[in-house]
Amino acid sequence: MPLKPLAILTLVMFSARCLADAPGPAPSVLVTTTTLHHASLPHTIDAYGVAQIPAQAIHSVTATTSQAVKIIFVREAEQVDAGAPLVQLAPSPQTTAGYTQAQSAARVAEQLASRTRQLFAQHLATAQQLADAQKSASDAHANLAALTADSAGAITIIRSPYKAIVVHVAATAGALASAGTSLVELARPDGLVLKVGLVPPAAVEVNPGNPAQISATGPGRTCSGTVRQRGALIDPATGLVPVEIAASANCLLSGETARATITVGNLEGYVVPHAAILVDDKGHPYIVQANGMTARKVAVTIVGIHGKEDVVAGDGLNAEQPVVLSGNYQLDDGDRIRLAPSDAGAQ
Repeated sequence: MPLKPLAILTLVMFSARCLADAPGPAPSVLVTTTTLHHASLPHTIDAYGVAQIPAQAIHSVTATTSQAVKIIFVREAEQVDAGAPLVQLAPSPQTTAGYTQAQSAARVAEQLASRTRQLFAQHLATAQQLADAQKSASDAHANLAALTADSAGAITIIRSPYKAIVVHVAATAGALASAGTSLVELARPDGLVLKVGLVPPAAVEVNPGNPAQISATGPGRTCSGTVRQRGALIDPATGLVPVEIAASANCLLSGETARATITVGNLEGYVVPHAAILVDDKGHPYIVQANGMTARKVAVTIVGIHGKEDVVAGDGLNAEQPVVLSGNYQLDDGDRIRLAPSDAGAQ
C-alpha cells in the first residue's frame, strides 16, 4: 500500500536525526614536525664596541739629536708602506757646531797619539803617557762616530720601519726638534682592538683566548678575532666590564663600531628550532611532542640560544617522539593531530 505524504515526511525527519546523532571522527590539527636530537651548540655572548688603537701599540718616531724639521711627508690617519718617507731633518746650528768640534777633536787627538808613539819609541815618553794619548784618540773617534750615526752632519730622511697607520704628526715644518722629541706616532694596521663592554654575569664567562666573530658596520663585513684581555673592574661610567678583542689585519678602521660574538664554550642538550618553544600562562616554556597521532606537552628549561635554534632540557623529553612545529600553539595534551602531506611522506 503506498505511503501517505505525512508518513514519508516523518520517516525523512527521523532518518536525519539519526544521522546527526551518530558519532563522527574526532577533530584534529594539521601540523608539521621535526626530529628531536641531542647535540651541542656553541655558547656565545654578543657585545658591541668601538675599534681603537691601544696605547701600547703606538710607536713614536723621535729625533736623535737637535735637528730642524725641513719636510713632513705624511698626514694623520694615512696608511704608509714599510720604508715610506716620514720626515726630512737637517742638523740644527748647534748640532752642526758640535759635529765640527767633534771632527776637530778627533784629528787633534789622533795627531797627539801619533806624536806620543814617536816619543815613546825614542824613550822620551812613558808608557802611561802613550796609553792616555791613545785613550783620548779612541774617545774622540767614538764621539764622532756617534754623531755621524745620528746624522748630525747631514740631511736625513726618517722612514717608516713597517707598514703602519700615521696616528699623530707632532712635528712642524721649520721647527727645531731637540733629541728625544716625538715627530710622528705610528701604529700597525693589525694592532687594532675592539673594545666592548659586558654586564658582569656575562663577563665572568669570558677568558683571554676565547675566539670571536667580528661583524663590522655594513653588510657582509666579518672577520675573526681573539679575546686579549678581560677587565677585573667595572667601568663606573658605563657599569660594564671592559673587554679587549684583538682583530685580524685589515678588519676594522679605528673608530668604527662593530659587534663581536664571543664563543665561551658549548651548550649541551636537546636542540630544537626556536619556533618549537611555547610559553604557558605562567610564563614557563614548553614544547609539544607527537606521541603517535596525539599531542603531548612537555615542560622544558632553555639552556641557551644560538641563532634560530634553542638548546633545551626536560625530564619529560622523549627522543623517539617528533617535535611539533607549525600548529603547536593550537594543541593541548591528548589533542589529535594529523601530519601535513610533506611531513607524512617523510615519515
